Amino acid sequence: MKNFTIYAALLLSLILSKATAQETFEGKARAIADKIENITKEEKAALKIELETVNKELEAGTITKEQADAKKMLLAETRSSNIETRIGQAQEELKDLVKQKVDGKIKDWKSEYFSFSIKKDSLRRHRGELRTTSQFVFAAGVNNVVTDGSVANSDFRYWGSHFYEWGITANTRLLKNDNFLHLKYGLSLMYNNLRATDNRYFVVNGDQTDLVNSPVHLEDSRFRNVFLSVPVHLEFDFTKAKDKDGKKIFRTHESVRFGIGGYAGVRVKSKQILKYEDGGRDVTQKTKGNFNVNDFIYGVSAYIGYKETSLYLKYDLNPMFKDNAIKQNNISLGVRFDLN
Repeated sequence: MKNFTIYAALLLSLILSKATAQETFEGKARAIADKIENITKEEKAALKIELETVNKELEAGTITKEQADAKKMLLAETRSSNIETRIGQAQEELKDLVKQKVDGKIKDWKSEYFSFSIKKDSLRRHRGELRTTSQFVFAAGVNNVVTDGSVANSDFRYWGSHFYEWGITANTRLLKNDNFLHLKYGLSLMYNNLRATDNRYFVVNGDQTDLVNSPVHLEDSRFRNVFLSVPVHLEFDFTKAKDKDGKKIFRTHESVRFGIGGYAGVRVKSKQILKYEDGGRDVTQKTKGNFNVNDFIYGVSAYIGYKETSLYLKYDLNPMFKDNAIKQNNISLGVRFDLN
């Protein structure tokens, strides 16, 4: 009966706060993440239908195999462009959301989630008894490369180059009766963007990838690498345990925290985006390929902060390009949010 009361109160609290939750940072971030996932599903489903139509035309003999292949290639490129454009819009929404969060314009979900006064203590006690909790993680900030041990005199803009990361983590308390030590692990999608200085862009030259001067004036020159990674951190949480009815209740993310660890992952894609003017027309050129970028990524990372917000640093131990004569390792510094 006790557990039923707790769960009933939890359900009622969720129902009553549903509208409010949609206005919180976590609710909006999850909505954007769902939107990104749905965009990919919708475009892939539409592409599948279009390809089936082309196959039927080929079977009926109304088009040749060469024409069918050309149509399929065009359809795939169109859907890929749609995905990129729509996800780009969602990323802009996420950037604006983070800015609102930093400016204090969005409510804290945790305060709303546990505002149901009738069973507030019971809900907190139930949550505090969990040994493992989960968080939605979002991080953003500046991105660059370390060359010969330094980021000084970089070939890339310091403020124009940036990174994004979002994912899901689990946080497990390692000691049964002590809240200090936790293992934090999960799955993240990392976007590392670099904007070259001095009107330059990347050109693949065999097994080398060179940064060369552009023959036309570039309004934007952006190089993006996307990785799916598994981060693992040892987290030290100074949140004090609380006594309730003679029992210790352990909570997380309510005090100073710092974590140290690393990550490993695989490259999902690489892309170069160039924007320039040609004969009075605005041109956006997007080039996909491996650009000789390492297919695997591994590095070290650390964060320190208070409650859900932390200063976040990560550094790739392997170079960005496989065989370039000069080794350049990606480095990122930004703000991280761990939302229970």
